Amino acid sequence: MAEGVGVFSRLKNLWRGFLSLWIEGIESEHPEAVYEAAIQARVKQYSDLKKAVSGLVYLRNKLTAELEKKTKDLREVEAQIPVAVQSGEDEVALVLLEKKETLTNEIAGLRDELVKAEAQAEDAKSSLLQFQGDINKLKQEKETMLAKRANAEARIKIQDSLEGLSMDADIKALDGVRESIHKIAAEADVGKEIGEQSLDSKLKKIKAKTTTSSARAQLEALKQAQAASTQGAAEGQAKKTL
Repeated sequence: MAEGVGVFSRLKNLWRGFLSLWIEGIESEHPEAVYEAAIQARVKQYSDLKKAVSGLVYLRNKLTAELEKKTKDLREVEAQIPVAVQSGEDEVALVLLEKKETLTNEIAGLRDELVKAEAQAEDAKSSLLQFQGDINKLKQEKETMLAKRANAEARIKIQDSLEGLSMDADIKALDGVRESIHKIAAEADVGKEIGEQSLDSKLKKIKAKTTTSSARAQLEALKQAQAASTQGAAEGQAKKTL
C-alpha cells in the first residue's frame, strides 16, 4: 500500500513538472494571454473585494441610522422626565430614567461600533482603490511589455537580415572574381610562353634575324661604296691641282 502511494506521489510530481514546463512554454510564446489571465483574475478579486466593502459600508450606514434613532429617542426621554416629575408620575419617571440609562449605554456601544465600522470601511475603500489602480497599472504594463516584445522581435529580424547580407559574403564574391581574372590572365601568359617556345615562333625569330642581318650587310656595302667614291673623287681633284 505504501509503495503504491509512493508511485502515485512520484507520478503526481512528474505530472506537475510537465505541467510547469508546459505553462512556461505558454508564457514565453503567448505573453498576451498570460497578462490577460492575470488581469481577469485581479478583476474577479476586485469584484469580490467590492462586495466585502459594500458589506462594511452597509454595516456603517446601519449603525449610523441606529445611532441617530437612539439619540433621538434619548432626547425625547430626557424631555419627558421633567414633565413626569412635575406631574407627580413617579413610576413613569422611574421608567423613563431606566430607559434613559439603557439608551445612553446603547448609544455608547453604537458609537464604539460605528467608529470601528467607519475605520474598516475606509481601509477597505482604500484597498479597493489601490486594487483598482493595480489593475490599471497591469493593463498599462501589458501594453508596454507587448509593444517592447514586438520591437525586440523586429530588431532581431533586422539583425538576421543584416547577417544574411553580411560583408563577408561580398568580400568572398569579390575574391572569387579576382581569382578568376588572375586565372584568365595566367592562361593568356601560358599561351604566350608556349607560343614563344613553339617551332613556328623560333622560325619566325630566325627569319627576322636573317632579314635584319641581310639588311645590315647591304647597308655596310652601301656605306663602303659611298666612302670609296668619295675617296676617289678626292684623289682625282688632288691630281688636277698638281
